[in-house]
Amino acid sequence: MKKSILLLTLAIALINISFAQTPSADKLLSAAYKTAAAQQKKVLIIFHASWCSWCKKMDASINNPSCKKLFEDNYIIVHLDVNENAKNQNLENKGAQDYLMKYNGEKAGLPYFVVVDDQGELIADSYIRNKGEKMREIGQNMGCPASAEEVATFCKMLKGTSHLNDEQLQVITKIFRKNEQQ
Repeated sequence: MKKSILLLTLAIALINISFAQTPSADKLLSAAYKTAAAQQKKVLIIFHASWCSWCKKMDASINNPSCKKLFEDNYIIVHLDVNENAKNQNLENKGAQDYLMKYNGEKAGLPYFVVVDDQGELIADSYIRNKGEKMREIGQNMGCPASAEEVATFCKMLKGTSHLNDEQLQVITKIFRKNEQQ
C-alpha cells in the first residue's frame, strides 16, 4: 500500500512538472519594467536557448563574481527563451519570438541582447554597426562578446546605458575577453 501511494505521488509530481508553465515574455517584461522604473535602471533582455553554448558563456560571464554585482547594480536582466529545438519547446517563453522580432533580432542568431528603458523602448542592441550607421540599420550580431572589437563595442554600449565607470568596464572587459580563448 505504501509503495502504491508513493508511486501515485511521484506520478502526480511528474505530471505537474510536465504541465508547469514557463512564464510568458509579457509577464517577465512587465515585472522587469516595473522594477526598472522603481530602481532607476535599464532592462537588459537576453534572447537565448538551452542548446546555445555562446548563450551559456554570456551568462557565465555576467554571473562571474567579478562582474555580477556590476550588472545587477545597473540592469534588470531578463532572459527570454526562443528558437528551441523540438524536444525543448516547453522552455520557450510565450511571446518571446514577438519581442525578438520587435527588436530586430529574428535573423541575428543567439545570444541576441537589447537594452531597453522601463517602457520597453529600445536604447541599444548587440549589433556591431559601421561608424555613422543608425540603430535602424541591422549590423553584425556580436552574440556573446569575445573578440577585442566585440568587447569594446559591448563596453561602449554598457557605458552609454548605465552608470558603469571606466575601471568597472575594464573588469568586464577582462572577463569577456576570456570567452575568445574558450
